[in-house]
Amino acid sequence: MGSGFRGVRGGTARRGAGARVRRGVSATALTAATASLALLATACGSGGGSAGGGNTLQAYVYGDGSTKVQEAAVAEYNKTAKVKVHLNEIPGSGYANKLRAAMGSPNAPDIFFNWGGGSIKPYVDNNQLLDLTPYLKADPALRKAFLPSVLAAGALGGKNYGIPMRGMQPVILFYNKTMFAKYHLQAPDTWSAMQTAITTLKSHGVTPFALGGADTWPSQMWLEYLVDRIGGPGAFKKIENGDASGWGDPAVLKAAQLVKSLIKQGAFGSNFTSVAYTNNAAPTLFGTGKAGMHLMGSWDYSNQLSNHASFAKNDEAWTTFPEVPGGTGDPADVVGNPTNYWSVSAKTKNKDAAVAFLKAMAKPSYSKRLVSNGDIPTTTSAQSLLGSAPSPEFATFQFQLVQKAPSFQLSWDQALPSSQATAMTTEISKLFAGQVSPEKFVDDMKAVK
Repeated sequence: MGSGFRGVRGGTARRGAGARVRRGVSATALTAATASLALLATACGSGGGSAGGGNTLQAYVYGDGSTKVQEAAVAEYNKTAKVKVHLNEIPGSGYANKLRAAMGSPNAPDIFFNWGGGSIKPYVDNNQLLDLTPYLKADPALRKAFLPSVLAAGALGGKNYGIPMRGMQPVILFYNKTMFAKYHLQAPDTWSAMQTAITTLKSHGVTPFALGGADTWPSQMWLEYLVDRIGGPGAFKKIENGDASGWGDPAVLKAAQLVKSLIKQGAFGSNFTSVAYTNNAAPTLFGTGKAGMHLMGSWDYSNQLSNHASFAKNDEAWTTFPEVPGGTGDPADVVGNPTNYWSVSAKTKNKDAAVAFLKAMAKPSYSKRLVSNGDIPTTTSAQSLLGSAPSPEFATFQFQLVQKAPSFQLSWDQALPSSQATAMTTEISKLFAGQVSPEKFVDDMKAVK
């Protein structure tokens, strides 16, 4: 869900001409790496201690435009710490392979950057991660320092394995407020308003929604929100916990049927399966007024500022994904990438020192550096800092959106193990391309193990 495209599953995605240039080595790649690592680690053991020995904590971080924030945090921490942190900045293109090799060796990092969810599940299953739950219970101030929905998104099986360390990346419904005013349309924050906008924009020769269907993951966002709005987070939570029968939840079928209906309406235009996000085609449709709306991660605002600055400053607006009539899901729920996390190796010789470093992520000084770098921190006190963000109005909207969210669902292809995620994205692509019916989509997904 960094530099270039979306930092996806990489760091905090934003900047540059699109998003997800990093997707190839992000969570899906990492889960593939960790799946093979599980076997390797069983054979080799996960290590007899840190690479740095007794007086150093080795920390792996995904190298990108946000790394300078972690560099500053390490420098500040090391001024007073007895056990120093050594930051290993690994270029995004090599992060997954480097981490896989290290975690399967005697010299696993003490601390490492990850995306939560499926990206760390093999490590958890292999007993390679330190359960941080007792530390959070013993330090209520630390637990309360982070937005509950974000902290929960870094947990597996009710146990915390990660501390938030970068910015939030919710999926947001963007729209062209100037165009909406021209055609006397309301913000698309209700289902009826969205339907009216689709019909009206089509009648004026405007594609209602830009959609980079050639990449699949933008299409996935639609299913994520629809399933949540129809049936709440429980349906996918069952799937995430390893029960493929969750795909048979009525909310999944109804969501797939709504997708088919939207496509039939022409909500995404006629050639969206040939339009990509990663080459900036979909954002350009929106930023040049050829499309009136765009469901996309928060990083796309920075993308529009970089590529269509006048549009971003004068015409772009944002709102929440609408409630679906008859649905039981909470309309305040959010999907996307809650943040990135630090996790700690269970084999580290310096557990207390590692946790002490993680606690630095809750400091105001760390949050200030994130804001200066264009990120929206996930700390509960961050709102007071957002006046210095590139767009305080948008930053505040994002923060409040996540702050109020009862549930923040991690992007499906990050939440699931690699084999399931790959099969899922293939089936989603088929559904949006009209190659399978909603019923067939459900049946195919129920068969994925």
